[in-house]
Amino acid sequence: MKDEQKKSILDKYKIALQGGERFWPDSIYKDLVVSFGIFIVLVLLATFVGVPGNPKANPSDTSYVPRPEWYFLFLFKFLALYGQIPVLGKIEWIATTVIPGLAVLILIVLPLTDRGPRRHYSQRMLALTVMGVFVVSVIVLTMIADIPTTTLALPQFLAGMVIPGSAYVLLVVLSFVPRRALKWVSRAQVWVAGVGSAAMLVLGVVLVRIAPPAAAQPGVQLASTLSEQIAQGQDLWSVNCAQCHGPDGEGGVIQGVLGLDGFKMKALHSQDEMYTRTDETLVDIISYGQPNLGMQPFSKTYGGVLTPDEIDYIVAFMRYTWDDRAVLPAGTTGLASLPLPGANEVPSYEVHIAPLVKRYCISCHSQGKQNNNYLMTSYDEMLHTGDNAPVMTAGQADSLLLQLITGHPSTDPKTGAAIRQMPPTKLLDQQYIDELTRWVLAGMPQTAADAAKATPAP
Repeated sequence: MKDEQKKSILDKYKIALQGGERFWPDSIYKDLVVSFGIFIVLVLLATFVGVPGNPKANPSDTSYVPRPEWYFLFLFKFLALYGQIPVLGKIEWIATTVIPGLAVLILIVLPLTDRGPRRHYSQRMLALTVMGVFVVSVIVLTMIADIPTTTLALPQFLAGMVIPGSAYVLLVVLSFVPRRALKWVSRAQVWVAGVGSAAMLVLGVVLVRIAPPAAAQPGVQLASTLSEQIAQGQDLWSVNCAQCHGPDGEGGVIQGVLGLDGFKMKALHSQDEMYTRTDETLVDIISYGQPNLGMQPFSKTYGGVLTPDEIDYIVAFMRYTWDDRAVLPAGTTGLASLPLPGANEVPSYEVHIAPLVKRYCISCHSQGKQNNNYLMTSYDEMLHTGDNAPVMTAGQADSLLLQLITGHPSTDPKTGAAIRQMPPTKLLDQQYIDELTRWVLAGMPQTAADAAKATPAP
C-alpha cells in the first residue's frame, strides 16, 4: 500500500471517530441489552417449547447407526460423493482433513494477506462469488444428503462436486486477468457464480422431487410410555419367544425347533419363575442365552436379533403380565385384549384376525421356520401359501386350518404324514376358535368394509 493511500485512510478514520460513539460504555451497554434479550428468548423457548427427549445412550448397543446433526450433513454428503471417485475415494483423509482444513486456513489467512484498500463490494468480486458458490453448494449438499449415492449417481455428482468445483476454478482463473479488464472480469465472475449456483439449486430440487425414498432401515421403534413398552414387548415375544415358551408363557412340548424338538419347556408365567428372577436376570438370559439348555443369544451384541431396548420391552411385558406383584403406575394401561367381533358382526382380517395371528401363530409361521412353508405374516400368505394350500376355503367348516385349531390332527394329502394340532402346545381359547371359524364361513373378508358387506355365518 502506498504512503498516500495510508494517509488517506488514516484521515478518514480520524474523521469517523469524531462522529462515532465510545466503546465504553455506549457500545458495551447496547451489547449487554441485546445479549440479555437473547437470553430471555432462550429461557422462554426452553420452558414452553423444550427439546424432544432422546433415549439414554447405551454403549453396548452395536445396532445403533450414528447420524450427524443437520448442520454437518453437507460435509458427510461431500465425503460420500468424493468416495465415488475410483482413485480419490481410497484416500479419504484428503476429503475428511485436507480439503476442510484448507478451507478454514484460507478464511484465517485471507484477512492477514489481503492488504488492498478497496472495501466496496464491487471491488471484491472474487471473495463474494467464491463464498456465494460455497454457501449454495452447502445448501444443495444438505438437501440431497438423504438420497443414497447409488440412486441417480450422476446428477448427484454433478450437483455436489463437478459444478461447484468448476465454478471455483473459473473464478480463480478469472481473478488473474490483468487489472485493465477488471470491469469485464467482475461481470464474468458474477455470471459464473450465478449460473453455477442456479444449476446446483435446480439439480438439487429435481433430485429431491424425483429420487425414490431411501429404504427403511431396520431399527428400534422407541416406546415413550410403559404402555407402549408392554405392547411392543408382547409383539416381540410373539415373534421371537412364543415358539418355544408358548404365546402366554405356558411352555409345553416344543415341536418344529431344530435341536429342541420334543423338549418339554417349563412354564415361565408361574410364580416360581417370575418371583425368583429380577428384571436384570431376565435381561441377561435373553441377551446371552442359555447355550447349555439350547437357547441362543438374542442380543445383537452377541449375534442375535434384538437391541437392548427391545429386550427391555420383552421384560416389561413379562413382568407386568405374569407377575401379580407388579402394579402398573396410575394412568398406565397393561396389555390390550385382542378385539372380538360382536354377536352379529362378521370378523375381518385387518381388525380381528391379524392381531390374533400375530400373537399366537406368527412365531412359527414366518420365514425361516419349520412350518410346511405355510406363512401367516399377511392376508395373501394365509390364503395361498403352504405345502397343503389352500388350508382354508371360504364357507367350508372342514377346512384344514379349522380342523387343526380345534384339536383334530390331520394327514398330509401328499405324503400321508400326520399333521399335529395348532398351536402345538396349547389350543386357542374357544372364543378365538369361534372367531376364526366365523371368519372362514363368512368368506374370509380382508377389510372392515368387506366384512360389513358379508353375510354372517348361521
